[in-house]
Amino acid sequence: MIRPMNRRLFLHAGAAAAMAAAYARRVHAAPESAVPPDAVKALSDMALPDLDGRTRKLSDWRGRPMVVNFWATWCAPCVKEMPELDAMQKSHPKVQFIGIGVDKADNIRKFLAKVPVSYPLVVMGANAIDTLRKLGNPAGGLPFTLVFNADGTVNRKILGQIDAADLERSVARLAG
Repeated sequence: MIRPMNRRLFLHAGAAAAMAAAYARRVHAAPESAVPPDAVKALSDMALPDLDGRTRKLSDWRGRPMVVNFWATWCAPCVKEMPELDAMQKSHPKVQFIGIGVDKADNIRKFLAKVPVSYPLVVMGANAIDTLRKLGNPAGGLPFTLVFNADGTVNRKILGQIDAADLERSVARLAG
């Protein structure tokens, strides 16, 4: 049997552990939305060529929720998630999906012959690494996905391969 003094000690220790866990969850969740607004504006206004040579800007789709996925043909996790992103685009037409290729346009065209996608693709090339870092991806790793609210603010940031079910829930909420 636990003595009253020890019982109080255990209760206080348990309460302190619960508070520490809640604080840790809040602190670790904060960086997800920590994308500098100036970097978001720069990305939104950046003129990028699509595969037909037309210049596109993310701001062309302002007013709609967006999922922006940075990817490359040589990135295995990127290639694996593309069919999932394409399926989400088809099932949520109110949300605009956009792929930003960190690759050469010719490589992207060859890739699309094997793995077609229904959403627009633009080319940023190797210069994307600096942009990725400014957007809160310190290593400049791929894949990297930003989910935008209709007003252009970042809803969430995903470093690495998406969890399709998790992203699907976010996209469904944005689609309303």
